[in-house]
Amino acid sequence: MYRFLLTRQWVILTLLGLVLIPTMIELGFWQFHRHEHRVEQNSLISRNLAARPVPVTELTSPGHTVPRSDYWRTVTATGTFDTEHEVVVRRRTSDDDRIGVHVLTPLDLKDGGTVLVNRGWVPAAPNQTAFPDVPPAPRGEVTVTGRLKADETTSSSGIKDLAGLPDRQVMLINSDQQSQLLSRTVLGGYIEQTEPAPSGDLPEQIARPDDSSIGPHMAYAVQWWLFVAAVPVGWIILVRREKRDREQAAAENATAEAEAAEQPEPASA
Repeated sequence: MYRFLLTRQWVILTLLGLVLIPTMIELGFWQFHRHEHRVEQNSLISRNLAARPVPVTELTSPGHTVPRSDYWRTVTATGTFDTEHEVVVRRRTSDDDRIGVHVLTPLDLKDGGTVLVNRGWVPAAPNQTAFPDVPPAPRGEVTVTGRLKADETTSSSGIKDLAGLPDRQVMLINSDQQSQLLSRTVLGGYIEQTEPAPSGDLPEQIARPDDSSIGPHMAYAVQWWLFVAAVPVGWIILVRREKRDREQAAAENATAEAEAAEQPEPASA
């Protein structure tokens, strides 16, 4: 009664199940690894935010690539804002998902050198070619506190670096690019400013990174693995149903044949 498993329909169905099982196992592990990465990142954020503030020059220097282990470290920098060379970073969102720009202002350090400071978000100008209204940075010597971030690149951020933008507008926060524009050395990475707070509502400072949410990845992993278990169970149920239907059909055929055989032959004339 199981010879039907050799039919074309059942061979295809069985092969499909055999392909789905390892595929779904792999998808489950992919989601599990994403969960592990999220947990590891949350631990890194929490640990680095809790670390004592250090001068920015202790963690970076001109041309330095900020390693992941130093992301979100609290740093301080004392100097004077160079508002003449301030730029805005296009297509950035506020905490409530409004489209605008980030304000990127060079800070000339008291002890020499320059570091980029992301002062926060402001609305974009109505005309994309115009420079938006940006509240002025504090004048004179100021001490900035913030989170250290790595330079943005297209590969790391997914943001395409467009050419031919209006004056003083960029797509990426990148110390190498700004160093060329400023014609002086700039420390690698940049500071995401948290202090001093702006005197008004703008710029809106960048929110603290989320180090509590682990996302749905673990639930997705378990879901994929449950699907793996469901494939053979479903296959067995279908096989048994097919066997039962065939047996029932065979029994009905046998009964019909028996009833036909019991019918008397019509009398001859």
